[in-house]
Amino acid sequence: MPRAVYVLALGIFTMVTSEFVVAGLMPQMAEGLDATVPEIGYLITAFALAMAFGGPLLTVAVLRLPQRRVLMALFAVFLAGNVLAATATTYTAMLLARIVTGTASQAFFGVALSICAQLTRPEERGRATSVALSGLMLGTLLGMPLSTLIGEHLGWRAAFWAITALTVAAALCTPAGVPRLGRAESGGGFRQELAVFRHPRLWLALATSTCVIGATFSAFSYLNPVLTEVTGFAGGTVPALLIAYGAATVIGNHVVGRLADRYALNVLAAGLALNLFFLTGFALLAQLAVPAVVFMLGIGLVGVTMNPAMVTRVQRIANARPLVNSVHSSFITLGVGIGSSLGGAGVARFGLRAPLWLGAALAALGVLSLLPDLIARRRTPELPSPAPELMPLSPRSAR
Repeated sequence: MPRAVYVLALGIFTMVTSEFVVAGLMPQMAEGLDATVPEIGYLITAFALAMAFGGPLLTVAVLRLPQRRVLMALFAVFLAGNVLAATATTYTAMLLARIVTGTASQAFFGVALSICAQLTRPEERGRATSVALSGLMLGTLLGMPLSTLIGEHLGWRAAFWAITALTVAAALCTPAGVPRLGRAESGGGFRQELAVFRHPRLWLALATSTCVIGATFSAFSYLNPVLTEVTGFAGGTVPALLIAYGAATVIGNHVVGRLADRYALNVLAAGLALNLFFLTGFALLAQLAVPAVVFMLGIGLVGVTMNPAMVTRVQRIANARPLVNSVHSSFITLGVGIGSSLGGAGVARFGLRAPLWLGAALAALGVLSLLPDLIARRRTPELPSPAPELMPLSPRSAR
């Protein structure tokens, strides 16, 4: 595996840690910025919206630049946003900082996944994607708890300064670890970049990704209250359970990455079917400790871990260039918003099991969205086919 993939994983870990830092420091930030906890919660929404809408726009703006230079430019924008967050004295300044960092984060995801595809052989792209996206899993497992720990002991600003230092470290590793590459834009120009979005199969694949992530986050967003108020775990036990959940995502990501290159569609179908089973079981048996933990860990194994298979499927239908990857990430972010917001509305009206039932419904929709490709695949077996414009570099230049 080219070392550049691991360097990109470090960058993604940095971005994800910044994304989650607010969730762990809400009371401290509310006090420091003279805001309410719900207002601090809106900072999470602002980051997600900036990712969904600002990320693709920023990607379009940098398509004509050499890709390593794009990474450095995005690190610079992200760094500026984190410095603004660490020094913010008003809620407005913090809101602006979250918009800046969210936009840069999404664009970075798109360019990083495109570079992974260019540096690896077609039959290794799913595995390379899983290695790069291990930064996302580790951001959940380690980044958020560590930033919360720093914030609780040294103040919430220290957490943002720590992320700033991590950003500098990731940026310094990039010139040494990522080879020089050409422009992100294809030879046909911006119109050719947009042309792939005319294909209905691509939109169906994007919808599947939204359902996969929406199903998972409808449950994940409310695990704490479900485990304490429905299952009956003590509050002090929940962090350990969430760490176990994070460990399950790391394992699942590794397994899916190994399978995604050859069996992307099968992996997605099996993952969604299993997630439907786990979410339904969790909703029915959430009051029982052992089944609740088993089903929760099952969701961790087959939820966000579908990312390598999702990315592989979208890249085969369209291409592996930054704009497609960035738009795909926007649909994934849309799934986060749908799952968490509709889950919250369900809690208010039907109780804490509602997000679990919503997740099961979204998983079922995801299975249905796969049916056209599954039927077509029976006629034409799924084979990994390289995109001609993204043939891998020579072994020497890829390392």
